[in-house]
Amino acid sequence: MKNSRLACGIIILLISSLTSAFAQKKDKDDEFDYKTEFDYGINFNTNAGLIGGGYLKYSKQGKKENVYRCYALEIVKVKHPKEIRYVSRATGNSYIYNKINYLFVVRPQYGREYILFRKAPEQGVHLNAIVAGGLSLGLTKPYYILWSENPNNITNTVSVPYDPNLYSDQSKIQGTGSFTDGLSDIQVKAGAHLKAGLSFEFGRFNNSVIGIEAGVLAEVFPKDIVIMPSQNKNVFTSAYLTWYYGIKRSE
Repeated sequence: MKNSRLACGIIILLISSLTSAFAQKKDKDDEFDYKTEFDYGINFNTNAGLIGGGYLKYSKQGKKENVYRCYALEIVKVKHPKEIRYVSRATGNSYIYNKINYLFVVRPQYGREYILFRKAPEQGVHLNAIVAGGLSLGLTKPYYILWSENPNNITNTVSVPYDPNLYSDQSKIQGTGSFTDGLSDIQVKAGAHLKAGLSFEFGRFNNSVIGIEAGVLAEVFPKDIVIMPSQNKNVFTSAYLTWYYGIKRSE
């Protein structure tokens, strides 16, 4: 919660400062009028740890030259705030105690991009406001651990889906099982999401872009998503930042 509030505060500060800094007019002849843009990048968010997932987006100019229709796809992981990684003394392998399921979310999106500031050729920053939303497909997969009934015999281990009622003795947990274990038990939870943000595009050349999109996202599912034994929820909010590379076309 503290991380989300801090990130939101930073985003608000960026909006205020950059909007003020870019409140200047440019001649139409100095602007690059693009029709389409394709982006791909890496997502970071306050619900995922270090790296959240991947990102693809296609934008096309609408009837108004400063408004673009955007179609995007995000695939991200979602962690429980109580997840703590431990290390087995016997093997040195790490595991997350009390984790029952992984949660990954596939987010197809549709939205609008509004150009707030166009950069001049070979200089400046391009600033867009983005509002998008769509379906959220939550994929839960059982979390497997390596378990040994005899902690002194690390060669006699089995990979089992974690159950807090059966595997509470941490001295017998030898590490995390293979990620491929339990793929046949994946369950799909359908929900919806909505996000709003700003994108800052940099780049010397008009047809290639490196940019950052920062904003906030809210996501809801009909029922609680079980990741750990307690404190699960069906509503997720986060601040996010996406680092992306893009290609623009004027025709």
